[in-house]
Amino acid sequence: MTDRRPASPSWWMPSIHADRRPFLLGRNAIQAALRGYFATRDFIEVDTATLQVSPGNEAHLHAFFTEAIGNDGEAAPLYLHTSPEFACKKLLAAGEQRIACFAHVYRNRERGPLHHPEFTMLEWYRAGESYERLMADCAEILRLAAETTKTSRFAFRNGECDPFAEPERLSVARAFERHAGIDLLSSVEPNGATDRDRLAAELKQAGIRIADDDTWADLFSRVIVEKVEPHLGFGRATILDEYPIAEAALARPSARDPRVAERFELYACGVELANAFGELTDAAEQRSRFQGEMAEKQRIYGETYPLDEDFLDALAVMPEASGIALGFDRLVMLATGALRIEQVMWAPVAEVTR
Repeated sequence: MTDRRPASPSWWMPSIHADRRPFLLGRNAIQAALRGYFATRDFIEVDTATLQVSPGNEAHLHAFFTEAIGNDGEAAPLYLHTSPEFACKKLLAAGEQRIACFAHVYRNRERGPLHHPEFTMLEWYRAGESYERLMADCAEILRLAAETTKTSRFAFRNGECDPFAEPERLSVARAFERHAGIDLLSSVEPNGATDRDRLAAELKQAGIRIADDDTWADLFSRVIVEKVEPHLGFGRATILDEYPIAEAALARPSARDPRVAERFELYACGVELANAFGELTDAAEQRSRFQGEMAEKQRIYGETYPLDEDFLDALAVMPEASGIALGFDRLVMLATGALRIEQVMWAPVAEVTR
């Protein structure tokens, strides 16, 4: 039987709240500054629904499920969204050009110093603009957060980062070579297909453990987590760019190299802050990728999520665009010096004991 008491002292206790309050005031100040940033650049702030017919279709994202009871008493499945992305792209299809959204989002199976079941995602989209423009946005937002909190450095655990320094732009392939001695793109075909055995051979040569049932994606993730991420965003932020197509389900292929996609992630102090795409607008290709992701989810977790057919219809008329999702709570943590995500949340979700 589950004990419904909190696993630790409650956040509302006056002594605990007093310790958290400076971080929370910093959060409010950063949010206000970011709203001003987007408003002065002709962005419209939008507010999207939390309940969706699909929470997203990435294999390793886990959603919260509920039901909507209709007037006839019949139940229909709904999910708490893992991102406002589908709704935002529908707004781009509707004709909006620049939009920004502070959204509460929900992800199951995630809790730790940097993870919370409910957190705030800041997403923004630029219709008709390249994803390189989002890189410039990221550099400006890091500086703005630092200026707002009057800090000259971001810090997390033993890592530091200068938020005023120009971020390093590093391709995933170059990061694999630099930090693991692995030729990543030798295992990726010109059409984006992957060769698991070739990548496994690269890992063996680099002395990295592999298992017989590891997929190409498993091997890729192991190198990212164990060899690459521990080196990103120290001294200055890192923009990790050009992910292989197989690791960028919502991004369009790069015009420079069809093996990789227009996807980058922003890191500071070893912390992943943002994930950005040159958006895929080919509805048929998007459907195929979602189906592949759900097949992988079924294989690993024994479950799948439905496709949002309305989203796929909208994608067919959506303009070329770039979009990005930034973990707002994590940005606040780095700018204020908080050590756990709960410290920057006004009312965290209770963690119960079993």
